[in-house]
Amino acid sequence: MEETRKSAEHFLDLIQKSRRGKFKLYIGMSAGVGKSYRMLQEAHTLLDNGIDVKIGFIETHQRKETHALLEGLPVVPRRKLFYKGKELEELDVQAVINLRPEVVIVDELAHTNIEGSKNEKRWQDVMNILDAGINVISAVNIQHIESLNEDVREITGVEVKERVPDSVVSQADEVVNIDLTADELITRLKKGKIYEQAKIETALNNFFKSEHILQLRELALKEVASQVERKVETEITMVNPLKREKLLACISSNEKTAKNVIRKTARLANYYNGKWYVLYVQTPNESADKIALDKQRHLINNLKLATELGAEIIKTEGRNVTRAIMEQCEQRKITTVCIGKPHLNLLKVLLATDTFNSLLNKLSKENIDLVILS
Repeated sequence: MEETRKSAEHFLDLIQKSRRGKFKLYIGMSAGVGKSYRMLQEAHTLLDNGIDVKIGFIETHQRKETHALLEGLPVVPRRKLFYKGKELEELDVQAVINLRPEVVIVDELAHTNIEGSKNEKRWQDVMNILDAGINVISAVNIQHIESLNEDVREITGVEVKERVPDSVVSQADEVVNIDLTADELITRLKKGKIYEQAKIETALNNFFKSEHILQLRELALKEVASQVERKVETEITMVNPLKREKLLACISSNEKTAKNVIRKTARLANYYNGKWYVLYVQTPNESADKIALDKQRHLINNLKLATELGAEIIKTEGRNVTRAIMEQCEQRKITTVCIGKPHLNLLKVLLATDTFNSLLNKLSKENIDLVILS
């Protein structure tokens, strides 16, 4: 009976996937590498081959070569909204769905919509369009991918506010890297092909430093390689099923440590194309009536982040954290446990040694990997 149910669910999943639109995503290391230009070139090629393609939203940033490519392409009129006394424009999701083109181009996946829009984020608009059976071509810069947020901040010193969950990127049927060398990108910037003249000097001294570009380029190349590998493994697994990795991220109410553990476990799960969980064990001293309000708020935000990144949340209560971890490992057939690097003074380390040793021994007996994340 159970086998029949799983078979039916698998077939239903195949039907739903076949009805959904295909999703192609261009990824670049920064603004100005040519993502919008490439999407418009592709739109012309599709149009020349008899495909009904429309421009849902494109941002040319008044770059001459990019803007010139709009000529001859059918554009879906943008939705106009008034915000703080100004008339602004957004992607008209319903208009796209009503027109039902075969392919729609939607730029700047990480964009935050104006208040009053149906969705808070443009990536949510894209998901709606895909669910309606329309194929989408979109683009995003590497710094906007959620799990890379901390890496980007360390490289550039800038915390990017507009972010796209990794689960959205992993839904792309095709991921393409738009690559330029650091020298080529800086040359484009100096020639005024990325920003207006007044912004060039500031950009060169900040985000567009050669060492920053090289590191962002490496991130972009790794991300696309990881997505391609995930796609290959998924296709092969459908023919020749392999053991699937299952990761368990164990977090506390500590905001920074928990956030790092969540983001890094998301990266590992994405790399291994595995299922992952986030476990929070509520000990008696963190019960609802005892936990500090700021800790409670951080915990809620971190669990929300984990959900956006594709994790399944597990919340349990108990005094023995090791036992709770082992119970979840057994129930869910966990292959890897991820924990944060302890931030404890020497006395606490000594007091916690037995607990830690107990966890190590039990994981070792069950042949479960333990990853300690910095």
